[in-house]
Amino acid sequence: MKTFLLVCAMWGLMTGSTMAQQREKYEFQRNLPVYADSLLKDLTYPLAWGNSSIRNFKKWKKAARQKVFDCMLAPPPAPLASSPLTTLYEEHRNGYTARKIVMRLSRYYSVPAYVLIPDGEGPFSAINVLHDHGAHLYIGKEKVVRPLSCEDSTVIRDADEWVAGYGGQYLGDYLAQHGYVVFAADAPMWGERGQKEGPKREKYDIIAGNMMMYGVDLSAYMIYDDISGTEILAQMPEVDATRIGCTGWSMGAYRAWMLAALSDRIKAAASVCWLTTTDEQLSFKYSRTENGGFANCLPGLRRWLDYPHIASIACPKPMLFINGSQDKLFPVAGVEKAFRIMHDVWKSQGADDKLETELWDMPHSCPVEAQERVLRFFQQHL
Repeated sequence: MKTFLLVCAMWGLMTGSTMAQQREKYEFQRNLPVYADSLLKDLTYPLAWGNSSIRNFKKWKKAARQKVFDCMLAPPPAPLASSPLTTLYEEHRNGYTARKIVMRLSRYYSVPAYVLIPDGEGPFSAINVLHDHGAHLYIGKEKVVRPLSCEDSTVIRDADEWVAGYGGQYLGDYLAQHGYVVFAADAPMWGERGQKEGPKREKYDIIAGNMMMYGVDLSAYMIYDDISGTEILAQMPEVDATRIGCTGWSMGAYRAWMLAALSDRIKAAASVCWLTTTDEQLSFKYSRTENGGFANCLPGLRRWLDYPHIASIACPKPMLFINGSQDKLFPVAGVEKAFRIMHDVWKSQGADDKLETELWDMPHSCPVEAQERVLRFFQQHL
């Protein structure tokens, strides 16, 4: 056996890396099966509004939402008993109070979060600010809210470096300074919900696969937690439960329109740089193919609904979508196609004035100008 392994190692050295060995016949290329085009042709989205045999919009929304939940598999079990929030730390900032809390979202786990409360007499409108992916898992909620001084200096430094990609402005603090209660929690695998061994991007997909072996879905847990966190936000005495919105950039944008589609608590949502159609995302048309799918993978859902069809479950809520024409993750063709699909839905309900879709001359980013646009949207609709 040792001789065999030695020969294999020597052969690898002679031919270069064994990882570089190629067979004449193959079935996968880049990150896709070679029959990707055939798979895409077979996606007919029979439950999409307009394709479905259901003609009553309210009944369609109910059926479409239930199909999404079905594909999200089993939800995390609720806590055994209602548990009040625990405030771990509090500090006053310029125009608002910042709190670090911990909340029990499931029988399995508790979740740390930040809450920003404006000065003055409430109740206030509130916004669930959802952090991005960025292949950077060391911080989560700290990407959108400036870390409290109780945090480790490494966390504070990392967050300040990360927020430079937002033009140096924390979106959550910016909204709190303009009078909104802000809520931000770690998604599973980010921040204080990460790995004991330290964050490793390549481990995310492995852990997501292992979670499926338990019959649950890691991406779905993220959305379930966003829904549960919003319910907790609605119960806070400082919050007007009839005026709750959500927003995010990149994966946070995906989380925002998913949350708006699946939670009646959300009255308006703004998403920056996450929208496309599957035929553009999972094809060989572009030099880049999807490589982060487990963060938005809900088993079997594409057989029924595409991304814009799911987002359309939020109709007729006010919704803002901003994408970048230079965004290599979301080619313009897919973005524009998704925009058209959603506008057709909002038009069918006489609500097209509530759907705002914008294509900016920018890469995959959330600059200060986009944050200002998000604020104006919430000032108008929330």
